[in-house]
Amino acid sequence: MRFIAIAVDYDGTLATEGVVAPGTIAAIERFLASGRKLVLVTGRILDDLLKVFPQAHLCTSIVAENGALLYQPATRERKIIGLPAPPLLVGALTRRGIKPLFVGESIIATVRPHEQSVLEAIRDLGLEHHVIFNREAVMVLPSGINKASGLRAALEELRLSPHNVVTVGDSENDHALLQAGECGVAVANAIETLKGIADRIMPKESGDGVIDIMDEMVKDDLAAFAFTWHRHAISLGSLPDGSTVSIPPTGDNVLIAGSSGSGKSTLATGLLERLADRAYQFCVIDPEGDYETLDGAIVFGNAQRGTTVAEIMTALENPQAQIVVNLIGLRLQDRPVFFMDLWPHLLEWRAKTGRPHRILVDEAHHLLPSGWQPSSPVSRKSLTGMAFVTVHPEQVSPIILQTIDVAVTLGESPERTLQSYAARAGLVLPRMTRSDMHTGEALIWRKTDPARPQAFSVAPCKGERLRHRRKYAEGELPPERSFYFRGVEGQLNLRAQNLTLFRQLADGVDDATWMYHLRQGDYSRWIEAAIKDPALAQIIQAVEQETSVSAKESRRRIAQAIEERYTLPAGTN
Repeated sequence: MRFIAIAVDYDGTLATEGVVAPGTIAAIERFLASGRKLVLVTGRILDDLLKVFPQAHLCTSIVAENGALLYQPATRERKIIGLPAPPLLVGALTRRGIKPLFVGESIIATVRPHEQSVLEAIRDLGLEHHVIFNREAVMVLPSGINKASGLRAALEELRLSPHNVVTVGDSENDHALLQAGECGVAVANAIETLKGIADRIMPKESGDGVIDIMDEMVKDDLAAFAFTWHRHAISLGSLPDGSTVSIPPTGDNVLIAGSSGSGKSTLATGLLERLADRAYQFCVIDPEGDYETLDGAIVFGNAQRGTTVAEIMTALENPQAQIVVNLIGLRLQDRPVFFMDLWPHLLEWRAKTGRPHRILVDEAHHLLPSGWQPSSPVSRKSLTGMAFVTVHPEQVSPIILQTIDVAVTLGESPERTLQSYAARAGLVLPRMTRSDMHTGEALIWRKTDPARPQAFSVAPCKGERLRHRRKYAEGELPPERSFYFRGVEGQLNLRAQNLTLFRQLADGVDDATWMYHLRQGDYSRWIEAAIKDPALAQIIQAVEQETSVSAKESRRRIAQAIEERYTLPAGTN
């Protein structure tokens, strides 16, 4: 499920003239039977609500007093979110003869035309309270309290994300409510300004409109409702005309493919940063430790140890948690095995909670190789909100490639990479004319779009990540990218699969072997090609080119250069 809960206003929305119709109650029961939750968000004082709505127990949570009071029907627990109603203000309004005057645990309410007297009393007392209108009602609340803040408090207790909630209202005080959810709905009798901000306007009024939206959620999770995702769009970059290139925060599957060093990590990291900025939850499967420096993310696993499925799933229970699963502590052959164990748990959790909103799988050709076959049939419906990052799309399982909605390719030949993906997925690309691609640009193609792929400038990350420091310092590079101390006659075969081992082996090999590789320029070539750090390679190359440098001095200077740029594990000499 994508939409796990509905948050509904009471008067004029769920109820008509204060009463909820039997047909609406039946629709609520159908809705709850689907495993979803009902949150009632009302301006009413709680005790008044409970008198007119005997079916309040159907609500998972009730936000009363326009966001100031949280009530759990199952336990009858009340929690004041705002400050208690100020006795001084109540007294001042009473002395002014304002009637009717309703006082809740935090809210003070009256009706028009008393708003001016209320504002004057707040001013005279020097309070920070504010006034909210609900048609003829005039409500006084502490600063910062409204239906949106109340809904956030309720969802926090329920461990739900606002991005998995549909919100429904009809009046002025529902503006914040509609904007607090992923899909804001106005019933037909809503005021015009509320309809102006709604994602969806129901053709029916009040409870009948609520019935229809709940039944649609149960039927197909609003799949038939093609509401635009542009309010929530996540930017990838911009076209030459300045318009934004975006994807939905969830739903569409994305392929990010290109040669090593082409900017895939920049694009993927920027995508994750912008998801986090909007409070969409992500889970990154990171086989090589490329994402462990993501700001604000919780990283499970490191070079010394792996992680467990239980640890990851427990962390995902918090909707605010952003998760990186670092597999670098596992042997290469064990990483796909761990991923295959974790993935069904992620998909099952998403079916239950709608989260994580996006799952990013790096090194997809390694974790989901060409010959991969699922143990059970893969449902296209379950494989949504995925992002697959790879150097070799042609080596990714065609079962996965056939689920891709948006393909983004980078590097020296993005057209060829796109063609490779399309051929492997059994797709026919629109005719492409080669265009000159510049550094920082990419091609994007949407499978359902008959237009040719477009070139765009990739949006920068907040900060370029450091040079995969831990990955190269402590991780395990594949054999073809490792350094081998072989010596003059190839008598040795000492493999260094990271910089830590390189330094340890450099200290242990004989001077002749060390100097042989130094004079060959092997160290700088490895640093540039495998570690992808041209600046460090240039420093080392300068040492290599000094004809009079000794083995001891060259070891010291190269070790120092590495240490200054990379965080090595404790105890490394």
